[in-house]
Amino acid sequence: MFKTKERVSQGLGSGTKPGKGKQLLPVVLAGVLLLSGCGATQGAAGGKSSGGQTASGAKVTLPVYAAGTLAKPFKELDAKFQAKYPNVTVQPQFGGSVKMVKQVTDLKQLADVVAVADYSVIPKYMLGAGGQKKYADWYVGFASNAITFVYTDKSKGQDKITPDNWYKVLAQKGVQIGRSNPDTDPSGYQTLQMLDLAEKYYKAPGLEEKILANAPQTNMRDTETELLNALKTGQIDYLAIYQSDAKQNHLKYLKLPPQIDLSNPVYSKEYIGAAAKTKNGELTGKPIVYALTIPTNAPHAAWAEKYVAFLLGPEGQAILKKDGFGLLPKPYAKAMDKVPTDIKSLVEAWPQ
Repeated sequence: MFKTKERVSQGLGSGTKPGKGKQLLPVVLAGVLLLSGCGATQGAAGGKSSGGQTASGAKVTLPVYAAGTLAKPFKELDAKFQAKYPNVTVQPQFGGSVKMVKQVTDLKQLADVVAVADYSVIPKYMLGAGGQKKYADWYVGFASNAITFVYTDKSKGQDKITPDNWYKVLAQKGVQIGRSNPDTDPSGYQTLQMLDLAEKYYKAPGLEEKILANAPQTNMRDTETELLNALKTGQIDYLAIYQSDAKQNHLKYLKLPPQIDLSNPVYSKEYIGAAAKTKNGELTGKPIVYALTIPTNAPHAAWAEKYVAFLLGPEGQAILKKDGFGLLPKPYAKAMDKVPTDIKSLVEAWPQ
């Protein structure tokens, strides 16, 4: 399949003296015009003014909902964006991708940008599939990743684990494994897909079941990054997580074969043979591609476009690369004709 008004009304009471009314009328009209102008500027703060231009001077708070694994690069990106546009304050929220999307679709919270760890989350919940209300018209894939397991010097069996025997070590009695919730977070169901692929790749029947026996619900969180402290303090031995998080946190991690770690589009046909059963249905495997969109009801659409363009541009892509994400040859756009003009030049049509 491959190669993210304010209205002011003022008047004169019936008891106003004629002389005073004549004197006040120019002042009142001037005040109305002044306040109307302020209202127009405020209304354009996050979108476009009546002339189609972004109001660069007005104070803007930009809500961004993103996957938990994007926290580190996005915080750095936000700092640079705010330095470039001092009137803008980025207000990020991080969590499981499905959960973040449902904040918009189910809880009706307003977001200017939504970024997820699995591109398919956007068409499934935001593009109006199955008669659902439509919250987006397009999306862009902007980075890739790989599923792996991280561990520390405190982890049981860490002294003898290798990329060849890891599944045997993780299945040993007493090993504690952490993971994210497959019902709310892509890495949760991608972990299940990876284990399904591993079972076939290593010709090891029961591999997935044995490992999951050491990863009970008590070791599960909405997003796997919530378990990093538990790993570092030795409460758990291994944590299913993205390779980018392993690099950002300077953790030991397994370099799994690309045939199972969902990192390489070359193996798309193999990935689709894997499945994860969740409360949202059975999900088939696919290459990990992070994606984003600007919701159709974004309160500051013009500023959101600037933010997305900044992320897709050289500075944003450099931050992602530094933090362990894979970069696509060029960001992929689905529904290219709907992509905003300022973003269109930075993307290419999604490969078939």
